Parts: sequence; structure tokens; C-alpha cells
Amino acid sequence: MAEENEQMEVQPPANKVASAKNPLLTILVILNTVMLGAVAYFQFMSHKKLAASPSIRDVVKAEMKKVTGEDGQVEDTGEAQVDDGKLFQLDGFTANLAQGDGPRRFVRLNTVLKFSKESNEEEFKRRKAQIRDSIITTLNGKRPEDLLTVQGKNFLKEEIKAAINSFLVDGHVIDVFYVSFQIN
Repeated sequence: MAEENEQMEVQPPANKVASAKNPLLTILVILNTVMLGAVAYFQFMSHKKLAASPSIRDVVKAEMKKVTGEDGQVEDTGEAQVDDGKLFQLDGFTANLAQGDGPRRFVRLNTVLKFSKESNEEEFKRRKAQIRDSIITTLNGKRPEDLLTVQGKNFLKEEIKAAINSFLVDGHVIDVFYVSFQIN
């Protein structure tokens, strides 16, 4: 019987081990709750700020009211109308894209260039090969991931404009329009 009493005294009761408080666990739970509250607060404030900013529809309506006036009649705002330029259509392009981790990819592209009114159309015809070469060279330096986003396509337009304008003498490129754009 003495042996049984000794064995019982050596083992602590199961109730006391489970009910023992762990201060580190309590601190982590409190810290986690505070951090979740802070994230929720900042998200709420960000949403509130975004909701207060005017949408594109509101901005367009305000501008239309300025131009047309309250009665719907077009008013002269004193600003000069932007003169359209000359359009110059290029033949389609097929160019290899920069090698990424995946398989070889290429782009098929049809473009129309918009030149300034004072531009000489004969210069464009004479420099057509140089224009095509600069566009293909620009495309060869791009990865497919660069061209899949809207920002990437707009950046490509700016690069094409800069490349062509660097060698033109009479006039300059105002804009580049994509007629078709396909990445395979």
C-alpha cells in the first residue's frame, strides 16, 4: 500500500495541468486582437476616403456642364480645338518577344500612326522601313508579361512614339493606335 501512495503522489492531477494559465498565450491573443482591430480601422478609413472621391462619371458630367452650359447649348470656352493629324497605316507585324521562362512567344500587331498636320507624308513613305524596324526592335525587347497589362500596352505606345520621333525631321508622331494586338 505504501507503494501505491508513492505512485499517486508522484503524478500530478490532470485537472491542475490543464487549468494552469500560460501568460505568453494570453499576451499573443490580446496582441492579435489589437492588430486585427487596427487593420479593420485602416481598411474602413481607406474605404471611406475612396467613397468620398468623385467617380469618373461625376468628373465627365461636370466637364460637360462647363462646355454645354446649363441650357444644353454649346458655349465657346476659348480653348482651341486640337487639330487631328494625318493617319498612316502600317502593315501587320509579327515579332518574337523576349525569351522568358516558358516557351517562345510572339506578338502580332497592326498599328496606325497619327502624325501632326505639318508632317510631310512623303517622309513617312520613305522612312517606312526604318519605322517598321524601330517598332520590331522595341517589340523584341518586351516580355509577354510586360504586354498583357493595359499599362504595359500604353508604355509600349510611348516607346514606339519616342523611337520614331527620334529620327523624323518634318513632323512627329502624336499617337499610336492598335488595330489588332495578339500575343501567342
